[in-house]
Amino acid sequence: MREYLLFIDTEASGLPKNWNAPFSLAGNWPYAVQVSWLIYTRDGQQIKFENHYINEPDFQITPSAFNVHGITHDFLEKQGESRRSILTLLADDLQQYQPLIVGHFMKFDASVLGADYYRIGWKNPLDLLPTFCTMEATTSYVRNPRIKYLRLGDLYYILFKNNLEQQHNALVDVRATADCFFELVKRREIDLSAILQQEIKQKPTPATLEIKPPPRKIKYGIVAFILFLLTLLLYYWL
Repeated sequence: MREYLLFIDTEASGLPKNWNAPFSLAGNWPYAVQVSWLIYTRDGQQIKFENHYINEPDFQITPSAFNVHGITHDFLEKQGESRRSILTLLADDLQQYQPLIVGHFMKFDASVLGADYYRIGWKNPLDLLPTFCTMEATTSYVRNPRIKYLRLGDLYYILFKNNLEQQHNALVDVRATADCFFELVKRREIDLSAILQQEIKQKPTPATLEIKPPPRKIKYGIVAFILFLLTLLLYYWL
């Protein structure tokens, strides 16, 4: 395990329309409205935390997203900062600490942040570091055959027998994610092999859509030309 761990959580303006689409596809990826991260040593000592709201004029919060986190544009106008300034802070911490990045539903957080990094013209710095998802790592706790993964609040209750209050505030959720991670390590349900196994499966979302040229028919033309030559040779020989 790396010397440092960075736990991260986001609240967003909505959900992606297509999870497999590149960040360059307009209107597909939601925008981060709150980003929180905590930095710990691998032995569980917190050394830093950041909690920021993003205020930019280029997005609208969907009604369904508002019903989840309760963040409004009026609140963001008073408490928010620029997207670039917050993403710069995060990129600086990633560069300085070179951490293992941990989240609950890590694919969502990494994708939302990756889309926002694309919007400011940067490559996604999360792609350069290993990530670990507590949601994917705890499927053994699922008892309902109709669901595949546990929500953060459900995992928190299973591990600590307490309800997670004020969920969907990124700072609350990221603290809970850190608590769950270290509890799972304590129970020896997360170890280096589990972390490496997830790292092998990582497939970052492409920034832009790869446009492949249409298949060319050169191969078939060469075959036809060779058959033509053979026909001529047979004609003269016979």
